[in-house]
Amino acid sequence: MGSEPPCSPQVVEDGGEEDEEELSGGEEADLRSSSGRGSLLTRRGITLRVLLKDGLVEPGDGVLTIHYLGKNFVGDLLNDGKIRWVETGQIFNSPSAWATHCKRLVNPAKKSGCGWASVRYRGQKLVQYKTTWLHKYQPSADMSLVSEEDEDEDEEEGKTAVQADEKNKNTKPGLDVMVSRRTDRERIPVRYCTLGTRDAARDPHTLVELSAFSAINRFQPFNVAVSSNVLLLMDFHCHLTTSEVVGYLGGRWDTNTQLLTVLRAFPCRTRLADRDSASAVEEEICQNLFLRGLSLVGWYHSHPRGPALPSLQDIDSQMDHQLRLQGSNNGFQPCLGIICGPYYHGNQGVASTITPFWVVPPPEQRPNDYGIPVAVEVTYVQDNFLTSDVLNEMMLLVDYYRSAPDLVQFNQYWCPDTTMMDKIKGSLSCHAPKDQAYSQILEHVYSQLSSMQ
Repeated sequence: MGSEPPCSPQVVEDGGEEDEEELSGGEEADLRSSSGRGSLLTRRGITLRVLLKDGLVEPGDGVLTIHYLGKNFVGDLLNDGKIRWVETGQIFNSPSAWATHCKRLVNPAKKSGCGWASVRYRGQKLVQYKTTWLHKYQPSADMSLVSEEDEDEDEEEGKTAVQADEKNKNTKPGLDVMVSRRTDRERIPVRYCTLGTRDAARDPHTLVELSAFSAINRFQPFNVAVSSNVLLLMDFHCHLTTSEVVGYLGGRWDTNTQLLTVLRAFPCRTRLADRDSASAVEEEICQNLFLRGLSLVGWYHSHPRGPALPSLQDIDSQMDHQLRLQGSNNGFQPCLGIICGPYYHGNQGVASTITPFWVVPPPEQRPNDYGIPVAVEVTYVQDNFLTSDVLNEMMLLVDYYRSAPDLVQFNQYWCPDTTMMDKIKGSLSCHAPKDQAYSQILEHVYSQLSSMQ
């Protein structure tokens, strides 16, 4: 399975009436050649490729979003300035092409996408990056070049979305479509020893290979035991969506035996970019930890289609969590990080790759280096049965993602002979409790997933 070539994703060029022209590299150069930066680019000439080339934006997974009539769409910005829609793997040549396509799914009467005003890069409208480019390189340019697109977008958000109810009826993908095998941006992991001192220009999404404790002349300073129910719930959460998810881990830390026991996963039913609801979700998780007599002992997140290895950003986040859990009394308490890679086609078989890791601070003589990500040896403990807590949490997740635009289509194919439903069932079976009745209990959950398609 893993050796099969990736499917070629569909490239969508239709951007409606407002789509900007896609310029070749030579044409972009010609537009500026007469007097360097002083040669004015037209509004159509300022493309994502221009912004990438001049460092105003960077390629990344899930960095582009559209919010339209209550629906959210997530896209990847590719190295060549094109956009890949996370849900289907389709490639779009421009923001307008992607925005028009997504909006027509919700509102078939939509004629154009107002792409630069509709698409946000890391939460900020793309049109603002275009304005920044003009201010920086062409300060004498007429700002109407970038403002003309920012028309009725906010007004349209307030309209009644009557047509939105037709989306699932009219635009659902065919049942026999095999899931596009994306290239995962060919995120090749680097060795820690090649990183050197921190560099602000380095892509924070760069993946880093894990070191062994022995390779840095250390012993693992704690033991870890993880419940199979933790892995099952975490793996289930990560399988539901093509977007990155996050959750917390509850358990106990025994200072006498130096044993960290992970007993419960607490999925965050929120979007990573939704800062407004994040605090409320975290407060609810804190209360659940307290009611169960558990402590916060770690966190998990997914790399949906990439290797389950930490990025530079993940390394910094893990170090922050470790310092926060340590507290002000300088008493040692480990914080476990786990990365789950459910849909990476480099995985062996249908099982997700699950990677526990920890970060060792850089040497004192090199305080500006990155922390060192190390693999954590873990003992997995098979639970006797699937608890009602876990089952209830699974159903809450099903309800949360029921109408999400990035919900995985479980009737599509993971590979020629395996559906996405087969994929999730096979992966979860790796975390089965001793009581074999769990499979009958999960059939109810699987039937709910099937009804969402």
